[in-house]
Amino acid sequence: MDTLAFVHSKTRESYNLVAEKYHTLFHNELDTKEYDRKLLDCFVHLFNPGAKICDAGCGPSAHIGKYLSDRGMDVVGVDISDRCIEIASQTNPGMDFRREDFAALSFTNDCFDGMISYYSIINTPKSMIDGIFNEFNRVTKAGGRLLVVVKAGVEEGYIRELIGVETEIYSSLFNEEELVRYFTNSGFAIEFIERRKPYDSEIQNERIFVIGRKIRNYE
Repeated sequence: MDTLAFVHSKTRESYNLVAEKYHTLFHNELDTKEYDRKLLDCFVHLFNPGAKICDAGCGPSAHIGKYLSDRGMDVVGVDISDRCIEIASQTNPGMDFRREDFAALSFTNDCFDGMISYYSIINTPKSMIDGIFNEFNRVTKAGGRLLVVVKAGVEEGYIRELIGVETEIYSSLFNEEELVRYFTNSGFAIEFIERRKPYDSEIQNERIFVIGRKIRNYE
């Protein structure tokens, strides 16, 4: 098993373990996050009705993808955790969910109008993020958009708990310069980048939001 496959196997194990608790804690979090709702509304307006969007790392609630689906997008949610996909499917009947590792998606080239990665790259080592972005590029149509959201900071490495549950999972924090490099190296032109302060209910790291448009295939 290569290093990335090992790291993602730990992610899968951890989210299988915490999926129910995660859903309980976060399924309705957008209700109290006005900034995120407004940003997602702006993201929707970049597409025609019915545009096909991949929610990469949708989690057990798939509430980000559901928000887009409720506004006319055709959303496919993918997650590495079997249990997350089970709960997401039960919670959101009528939506399409698949158990996938977004480092090696089963979808054909250029099949999505847009991609969203809402706190999903944060469980991958920074040295391996370029490969994730290249995969996002591969499945995104020319001119399609990618939205990435992360927690701000400099630390990375294994942590020993996730939402209060003892486990082992990789955690990476990012800055704007790193994100700009990932986007541009993989063929996405930055259209929007902004930080926001954390809400009181969140872990107290600032958040970074980035939208890029695919202008070329990755090299």
